Amino acid sequence: MKALVYHGPGQKSWDTVADPKPIDPTDIVVQIDTTTICGTDLHILKGDVPTVEPGRILGHEAVGTVVAVGSAVSSLAVDDRVLVPAITSCGRCAYCKRAMPSHCQATGGIGWIFGHLVDGTQAEYARVPFAETSVHKVPDGVSDAQVLFLADILPTGYEVGVRNGQVKPGDVVVVVGAGPVGLAAIQTAALAGAARIIAVDVVDSRLEHARRFGADETIRSGGSAEEQIAALTDGGLGADVAIEAVGIPETFDLCTRVVRPGGVVANIGVHGAPTTLHLEDLWIKNITITTGLVDGTTVPMLLNLVRSGKIASELLGTHDFGLNDMLAAYDTFAEAGRHNALKVVIRR
Repeated sequence: MKALVYHGPGQKSWDTVADPKPIDPTDIVVQIDTTTICGTDLHILKGDVPTVEPGRILGHEAVGTVVAVGSAVSSLAVDDRVLVPAITSCGRCAYCKRAMPSHCQATGGIGWIFGHLVDGTQAEYARVPFAETSVHKVPDGVSDAQVLFLADILPTGYEVGVRNGQVKPGDVVVVVGAGPVGLAAIQTAALAGAARIIAVDVVDSRLEHARRFGADETIRSGGSAEEQIAALTDGGLGADVAIEAVGIPETFDLCTRVVRPGGVVANIGVHGAPTTLHLEDLWIKNITITTGLVDGTTVPMLLNLVRSGKIASELLGTHDFGLNDMLAAYDTFAEAGRHNALKVVIRR
């Protein structure tokens, strides 16, 4: 089969590799019908995730068709259409039972294994461990484009941004970074009842997308962003919740400055460099800071919202490619600002 193979920082290729087969009784093999590229894949290519070894097939989001099942699999069958999420869950360890499969002990203490610790989904086929407790059957009437972004980006925005940030009805929410994960946070913050959502980004086209996804106000990042946010909040106190969705020190620092006393800074961004934590300023403001890796436990709920039309997740897909155009898709996604791209949709 063909697959996108990582060869070390800055190096990748669209190679011919061996077809996957079930190894463990709980495995399935899925034909990849639709996949995408994540910002985390770009971090891997920059060398920010050193646990990814050369030779690894990248990708951790897909919709596909089951083509083989292990001997212990009974609730899935060949030809079933499934969502393959970023997080794999054994369903039995202490963390899975605590609804924290992001730390599944059966997969080495980390639930994100696709394109990380095992071969991923940017390929014609993929082996899926612990299939029955990991994948989700896709109901009839829901397109691949609608369900694809429930594999990672939408639950990440909701779980790590909105839920960890404790967004509640009436809150003022600032989302710093209007890329795909920031837009997912904006969209789901509105569902959580936020009274005002303020998006901050350096790119005007991203701010236009933010308005489409539900932002009430948009601010171009720069020297006056902090003052503009203060002017939009009661008494100039700042946001109840500030969501960091970029992953660089400057944006995290901005979030800590624009959150009001007693508020929450919810970090979503993947940071590849150390960030200064100004506890000398934050302790007296009673600020809570949260971090996290997506668990995917909210996928069934989000799927219901997609089916009912409450979430238009397909809006995240702005560019379409064929599977054999994977390298072109990477070029477009890596230069997202120039191409006005959010997420690429890569179809078989």
